[in-house]
Amino acid sequence: MIRQIWNRFWKEEDGIGVVEMILILVVLIGLVIIFKTQLTALVNSIFDKITAQSGTI
Repeated sequence: MIRQIWNRFWKEEDGIGVVEMILILVVLIGLVIIFKTQLTALVNSIFDKITAQSGTI
């Protein structure tokens, strides 16, 4: 079932092409690499706030 859906999606010509999908992935990976330290700091900050505020519940 899932395989049939995946095959239909993969062969569909109206949707996003393989080249476009690869380009989007390359850009996203590049952004993650460039902003890795900022993203890590942001995620750590969010988890620290969640941990600190979970004690107040």
